[in-house]
Amino acid sequence: MNIKKELPLILIVLLPFIYLGYIWGQLPDKIPLHWDLNGEIDRYGDKMELILIPILLPLLIYIIFLMIPKVDPKNKLNQMGNKLQSIKILVTTIMSILALFIINSSKNQSLANPNYIVLIIGILYLVLGNYFKTIRANYFIGIRTPWTLENETVWKKTHSLGGKLCFTGGLIVVITSLILENQTNFIVFMIITAIISITPIIYSYLIFKKQNQQII
Repeated sequence: MNIKKELPLILIVLLPFIYLGYIWGQLPDKIPLHWDLNGEIDRYGDKMELILIPILLPLLIYIIFLMIPKVDPKNKLNQMGNKLQSIKILVTTIMSILALFIINSSKNQSLANPNYIVLIIGILYLVLGNYFKTIRANYFIGIRTPWTLENETVWKKTHSLGGKLCFTGGLIVVITSLILENQTNFIVFMIITAIISITPIIYSYLIFKKQNQQII
């Protein structure tokens, strides 16, 4: 690992830890840890649970991105070069922002606007959708179905469609998060998430089946 190259991203990963450490003394023993769709607190817990937020979001994601190129049996991820680094930076940064938002909400004992979390996820969809078509076939990142992993053409076509769906879906989620009420926006978000998750899987099967029929 090139420490000089990774240092800015390491600092981004550490931001939620630093912020949590800074406000730790201000936090009561029991803090809000979960909110309903209306932004009302529906679960309190020990403030020690907050430590899991930066661990499970930016830190874990960053470690995964560091490890998977090393264990990729086909070495496809390393062949992506700067594109993989760009994805790692963007996704890890978004996770760090989400962690900061959650920690700050617990500190203030108010979620402010539940749509903000959906908005952040929508931005993540936008980022991933923009990069989907550049991801080479591998076992770790992307739309990994038996059919995409079996056939490189199926992988490319599926990720081309998946990228468009993810980007468009992310754009819709971002817009609706700014204009719709919490519950309505959450329903839209779930529908969009289902579409961009399920459609590429079905599409990859249909493309694979069509190709096999042409061969026969």
